[in-house]
Amino acid sequence: MSGPALTVTGLEAGYVRDLPVLRGVSLRLESGSLTAIIGPNGAGKSTLIKAVAGLVPVTAGRVLLGERDITGLRPDLMQGLGIAYVPQTDNVFRSLTIRENLALVLRRAPDRARRLAQTLAMFPPLAERPGLRAGALSGGQRQMLAMAMALAIGPSVMLLDEPSAGLSPKAAAEVLELARGLTGRGVSILLVEQNVRETLRLADHCYILAEGRNQIDGPAERLRGDPVVAEIYLGGRRVAAP
Repeated sequence: MSGPALTVTGLEAGYVRDLPVLRGVSLRLESGSLTAIIGPNGAGKSTLIKAVAGLVPVTAGRVLLGERDITGLRPDLMQGLGIAYVPQTDNVFRSLTIRENLALVLRRAPDRARRLAQTLAMFPPLAERPGLRAGALSGGQRQMLAMAMALAIGPSVMLLDEPSAGLSPKAAAEVLELARGLTGRGVSILLVEQNVRETLRLADHCYILAEGRNQIDGPAERLRGDPVVAEIYLGGRRVAAP
């Protein structure tokens, strides 16, 4: 890993003016890594990833892509900088086929046909039935298509907001393994997840939020054996923010 792909410093953000959800959150996403954000419900996890993606107003702090300040950049400009955001829901066009969904995100690419074929080749379950409408896919397959659409633009950073939500355990594990595999293609992954065990197994680094603040962070392997982390998620205790 050659350095941070993304750096968040002292971020304050929220949906209502003067009522921040995030209070001074900081993190680093190393190049070629999978960094996870976990925490209790209402911790601000999805707000954080949406603020990075330019979907939630930022009132303080900075977001750097490499050394470039992208704080508050409009979402439609993120793609051109190599950032792909995959929301938890409504992330595919259900009335369109698999091929049409991919063609839509590649509509301005000069080599659209080649890139569409390359993307499909990375996702064999999708390549088997490219003419199937997205609405007929299983939940896991729809998440796979959403990730394929994001990957098709050739991002350096991918922001994933709870991709395993609502999936069966088997489908959830497959989707998270897929996210892990994308790092081998040079994509840096920032992942918000509720599936703590699988996330800590697959991630390189993990940040735990509570009450919109950083609480604990460290290598995921070390946090897997941390008794405090085990108590929070296995015993149901909530961390009190300072």
